[in-house]
Amino acid sequence: MLKDFKAFIMKGNVLELAVAVIIAGAFGAIVTSFTKDILMPPIGMLLGGVNFEDLAVTLQAAEMNDAGEVVKEAVLLRYGVFIQRIVDFLIIAFAIFMLIKAYERTQKKEEEAPAAPPEPSVEEKLLTEIRDLLKSK
Repeated sequence: MLKDFKAFIMKGNVLELAVAVIIAGAFGAIVTSFTKDILMPPIGMLLGGVNFEDLAVTLQAAEMNDAGEVVKEAVLLRYGVFIQRIVDFLIIAFAIFMLIKAYERTQKKEEEAPAAPPEPSVEEKLLTEIRDLLKSK
C-alpha cells in the first residue's frame, strides 16, 4: 500500500497540482495586499474616505453591561468585506486571463494541414491508364 501511495504521489500531475496550489496561495496573498493596501485606499479616498472593509449594516446592536463591557457582540451585515473580495476576485481573474493570453502567444500555432492536391481531371486519368498499360506491355 505504501508503494502504491508513493507511486501516486510521485506522478507528474500530482506534483504539478501541489506546486500550482502553493503558487496560487502566494499569488492570492499578493493580490489581496495589492487591492487592500494599494488599490482600495485611493478609491476610498475618492469616495469620501470610505474604507470598504468597514462598511456594514448593524442588524442588532451590541449589548453592554453597567461597567461598559460587551456582553453580547453586535450582529453586522459586513457588505464592505464582500465588495473587497469581489474586487480581489476580479483582479485575480484578470491576471490569470492575461497569463493565459501570454501563454497562448508563446505556443506555436499548429500549422494548417497542406491542402490536398486537386483530383486529376478525366483526361489526366485516361492518360495515366494509357501510360500504365504501355508500361505493362
